[in-house]
Amino acid sequence: MGEIKSSIELAMERTKKFAISDKEKEEIKQREILQKATSLFHRYRKGHLPLNELLREIEKMDKRISTTVKESLLSQWIDALSLEDDDERILKGIESLKGRSVDEIKQKFYHLLAQYQSEKENVKEEVKVRFTEALKKDGICGSSVEPNLEGGELWKKEIEKLDHSYWMKLEEIKEQLRGL
Repeated sequence: MGEIKSSIELAMERTKKFAISDKEKEEIKQREILQKATSLFHRYRKGHLPLNELLREIEKMDKRISTTVKESLLSQWIDALSLEDDDERILKGIESLKGRSVDEIKQKFYHLLAQYQSEKENVKEEVKVRFTEALKKDGICGSSVEPNLEGGELWKKEIEKLDHSYWMKLEEIKEQLRGL
């Protein structure tokens, strides 16, 4: 007579052919590590995780995993630097993971940020004047007329030019941070 098998035995027989290779296991482990690093990145950046707690979490990890998480965090933080935000948190995080001062590079970054914001304000004023003049030509004028700069093509074009000129300088700063 045939033998009766349990559901578990049947499931085990069916899954034998779906064994995961060592390479696949390693890839899964790497993805999990990178997801952990990305989670830490977002929690820290949004202010939900203080730097000291982030460092404590990394210290609890296995040596190899913590090294990978640190490298991933550094890469993500450096890539996240932008001229749209004051990235003091990110710079503190980079400095902490690098284990050394990055004051010289910070100064360059803040100087570039100040220049960018100043030029952006100048462009804003220039575009505002040009918009206002164009509206006057169309018979639209007065003290209550406030042109919508961000919606216009001229604004987008001028900001795109400005962003492009500063993007190269920002990339140089990022490369200096990666090289430390």
